Amino acid sequence: MSIVVKEVKDKKAFRDFLALPYRLYKGHPHFVPPLHFDEKVTLRKDKNPAFDYCEARYWLAYKDNKVVGRIAGIVNNAYIEKWKAKHIRFGWIDFEEDENIAKSLIEKVEEWGRELGMEAVHGPLGFTDLDHEGMLVEGFDEAGTLATVYNHPYYPKFLERAGYRKHTDWVEYKIKLPEQMDEKLEKMAAVVQRRLGLNVVQFRKAKELLPYAKDIFALINSAYSNLYGVVPLTERQVRYYTKQYFSFIRPDFVSLITDKEGQLAAFGITMPSLSEALQKSGGKLFPFGFVHLLKALHKSKVADLLLVAVRNDLQGKGVNAVLMCETLRSYLKSGVRYVETNHQLEDNKKVQAMWEHFDARQHKRRRCYIKYL
Repeated sequence: MSIVVKEVKDKKAFRDFLALPYRLYKGHPHFVPPLHFDEKVTLRKDKNPAFDYCEARYWLAYKDNKVVGRIAGIVNNAYIEKWKAKHIRFGWIDFEEDENIAKSLIEKVEEWGRELGMEAVHGPLGFTDLDHEGMLVEGFDEAGTLATVYNHPYYPKFLERAGYRKHTDWVEYKIKLPEQMDEKLEKMAAVVQRRLGLNVVQFRKAKELLPYAKDIFALINSAYSNLYGVVPLTERQVRYYTKQYFSFIRPDFVSLITDKEGQLAAFGITMPSLSEALQKSGGKLFPFGFVHLLKALHKSKVADLLLVAVRNDLQGKGVNAVLMCETLRSYLKSGVRYVETNHQLEDNKKVQAMWEHFDARQHKRRRCYIKYL
């Protein structure tokens, strides 16, 4: 039967768009379903403040009246203005193992891009750098995380046959933690802390973090500014992310460093791994999904390192050692044995240098593809 691609125009189609990966990967040992409510809010034009500067269209592929693929096309006008690159992006791409499905879907984004006068298509990317990005090209035998998505090995193969080539890669590490504090790291951190007059801020409750939220996102905007495809988060987005995610944060898994004037100097945000809990709950909070998530928040032996940032004027001065020392203390106190890092650009040697103190293994690689129109 032929493949039919239709644009998502109604609520049923939108539900089908959201539901596809949960069905496509049902029972897969390495797929970690995203939080259903998070996906829904992110893709809704009336909920996600990224639509203040983004446009998006969604398509579904059908075969025998069955949904067999999906894709989102996104025009990020802030990206185009900042980077002076007329690139349309694709994301939320999933499809059954049929090359024609992949080709039919990506062609819809290409057609839209040509209509708008775009010069290239790149992705997978989301609306912002805090959305899922990159297609897994190495590490198919490793489980995903809350911050990343898993995909079948045939995805990149079909995309490359459609004319897409590597634009950039992100790598991820799995870190085995020592059973006790690293004395060398402790001494180094103490020296840096004294020399720069740094202070470590401790938190007992998540709500105590809220006064620092604006400063945290301001630091993200400045420290991440030159990273691939990044555009600054707006005030509306800062409020949105604060409301959406700060309630999930475990305060003892946040390392926050201030300078001698009390200004934010650096931070690291980690979460206990929710991967197994999300697999058990199918990405849903109700009726019983929240029970699995709450248990994981307090008993997981694996942690996901989500965000790390150091103020630009303090980079290269050893502040990373203070961050890692404080983070390691929290891990050991909580019984964490392994850490999954966030995805980081393959040439970001400053971040990768942070893992030199540990038994770290680069185990996954994600790719952003590009095709010029």
